[in-house]
Amino acid sequence: MRIATWNINSAKARQARLIEWLDRAEPDVVCLQETKLSDGAFLELFDEDLFRRGYRFAHHGDGRWNGVAILSRGGLDDVVRGLPGGPGFPDPEPRAIAATCDGVRVWSLYVPNGRTVDDPHYTYKLAWLAALRDVVVAESAHGPLMTLGDFNIAPTDADVWDMAQFEGATHVTPAERDALARLTAAGLTDVLRTRWPDDVVYTYWDYRQLCFPKNYGMRIDLTLATADVAERVRAVWVDRAARKGTGTSDHAPVVVDLDTAPDGDVGPMVPPPSARGSSGRSGTRATADGAPRRR
Repeated sequence: MRIATWNINSAKARQARLIEWLDRAEPDVVCLQETKLSDGAFLELFDEDLFRRGYRFAHHGDGRWNGVAILSRGGLDDVVRGLPGGPGFPDPEPRAIAATCDGVRVWSLYVPNGRTVDDPHYTYKLAWLAALRDVVVAESAHGPLMTLGDFNIAPTDADVWDMAQFEGATHVTPAERDALARLTAAGLTDVLRTRWPDDVVYTYWDYRQLCFPKNYGMRIDLTLATADVAERVRAVWVDRAARKGTGTSDHAPVVVDLDTAPDGDVGPMVPPPSARGSSGRSGTRATADGAPRRR
């Protein structure tokens, strides 16, 4: 089973690119974030295209800047919209959706940004992560679980191209990283970093200042799994090809292959970036020259 997560940064603006990517990568389950659509608008835009490709879907959005979805060709059961017990800002926002897909409980998550450390949104972010931990503790007791999405946290300094550029900023503060560490301590494994412990891997590159071609990025899109899922991982990689060109999201999909690896054990970023932006850390070990196609 191929499970992927992608902050699409406006599903309407990326409609053609999303459909093209589904045809190329052929994921079985896709978690989307930042769709920026209402439920009705998502249905109108994607219902026919997804039906043709065998996907069922669930969406949770209000048409503004949030919005999350799960697309699945392996079942879509017990859908929950919203984070149970989660705080609001001031009201609950559409940042979380869950469904059981082919026996795995899947959460698509768009963690609050935090804005600045002295902003109420930062306090909201920490409270939201604490509520997420409670959900993970409760649900992981009942079977396989994955939490995937844009966490808006770089887990370690190695997940940022240059820590000096982020001094005093959110995404890298001790409190955010501690909240993430408490979440993983509840029984989750960061499957990408487990597979590629020493490699430079990013999932997000700002649109400005040629950050993508220079590989000035951050790894903030995470794929966390309970041990019974993590042991099934055969490949995990960032599909950089989806970030290339014009009209792209500023994030790339992260792909996890369970049980089988249709394209082989590729990664960590495919195709690999240039050496620029590595900040002296080890380069990638990817051997593919282009984004793999599923066969």
